[in-house]
Amino acid sequence: MDRFFKLKEHGTNVRTEIMAGLTTFMAMAYILTVNPNILSAFGSGATGVQWYPVFLATALAAGIFTILMGLFVNFPVALAPGMGLNAYFATVILSSNGTFTFEMALTAVFISGIIFLLLTVTKFRQTMLVAIPDSLKHAITVGIGLFITIIGIKNSGLLTIATDVTEPIPAGFTELKYFQTVFHMGSLTDPNVQIALIGLLLISVLMVLRVRGAILFGILATTVVAALMGEVAPISTELTPWVPDFTQLNFADFNFADVMTAGIVSVVATFTFVELFDTFGTLVGTANRAGLMKNQEEGHKRVGKAMLVDAIGVSGGALLGTSTVTAYVESAAGVAEGGRTGLTSVTTGVFFLLSLFLAPLAALIPGSATAAALIIVGLLMIQSIKEIDFTDYVIAIPAFFTIVFMPFTYNIANGISFGIVTYVILAAVSNISGKSEHKVHWLMWVLAILVVLRYAFYGSAG
Repeated sequence: MDRFFKLKEHGTNVRTEIMAGLTTFMAMAYILTVNPNILSAFGSGATGVQWYPVFLATALAAGIFTILMGLFVNFPVALAPGMGLNAYFATVILSSNGTFTFEMALTAVFISGIIFLLLTVTKFRQTMLVAIPDSLKHAITVGIGLFITIIGIKNSGLLTIATDVTEPIPAGFTELKYFQTVFHMGSLTDPNVQIALIGLLLISVLMVLRVRGAILFGILATTVVAALMGEVAPISTELTPWVPDFTQLNFADFNFADVMTAGIVSVVATFTFVELFDTFGTLVGTANRAGLMKNQEEGHKRVGKAMLVDAIGVSGGALLGTSTVTAYVESAAGVAEGGRTGLTSVTTGVFFLLSLFLAPLAALIPGSATAAALIIVGLLMIQSIKEIDFTDYVIAIPAFFTIVFMPFTYNIANGISFGIVTYVILAAVSNISGKSEHKVHWLMWVLAILVVLRYAFYGSAG
């Protein structure tokens, strides 16, 4: 084991790596309930998928591809269905008014994974590591954090959005319905809001006390409180058995028959577009938080190999029946505990596979408890904002656009798109005027052109 994982070379040992792997699992185990809650939140009528099959897919995908990351890359980074991307996955289906089914969305993710694999083999994704400025990389992480926070606030009931027809209809809208969207704070008398607030308080206290796995323990404690309030349904081993029932897995639940229609092509393009930037941002953000990019040459090589596993994970996750699999920022928790090699990842993956036998307990956790966790995860991700130089407007403006357009347009790709295009334009103007010197990699020009073409032909990404 020492020879395979090069433990001594990395200044670590088996005990440290196993403890680090357990710590990473505890820090990100919330995805076992959050992902099924998001993808099945609207029942079989909207997304067409039930809670248990998504739980199976989440645990299997996290376990298999995290172990693969450890064995193939020797990298202490765990993978699981990505936050933000799973919400985007559900949003695409729901906003289509029945045009895109759950099966079609999985097909789109699977195809985008194949595209990722080709982009990785041809070194395109690795070149993005050098091409995209560090400021935008950090801004992507921050923007995703705010996006996740809004999802958590909305799912908890702390934020309510109402669309009302105003009376009287303003001038100029005589032939059109005039709608006004109103944002309100949720009612504090709502038990779900109360549970979410309790969850926020508990997780925050545990984090202040620096308890490892604070998010997981906070979710569990909040569930106990919810049970005492009578807001937790009884255990149903029929729907969520103790022994994994893989016959319920939505394995290879694809719809290739509609792949060549204009609709699915648009969705594939959108998923690829979103995932290309999102998985890039998450993987780089994870490596940065874990301090694995200090030696850039070595860091880029390892991240390049990690991207290959990540690409396989995208299609593999879709094959199992879940949204995009990506690297997790919470991997930094295991690194902080001393994890330095792939043995940390293998340990984390094994715990995810063992969690397949805990489905009935995981199903008890209310959505309001996991919503509180999403808000805190947003906090962890926005810490990268301190790495952005807001005194240099060539850097500050694109970074700001990247950050704000993600949550305020409810779309990850929109933020990254605005960031890339504005950086290319402002850096070019600055260089021509002689005001400052900012390098613009040729790939940034290519990405900017692709972004413009994408919006010109397909409109908004969300």
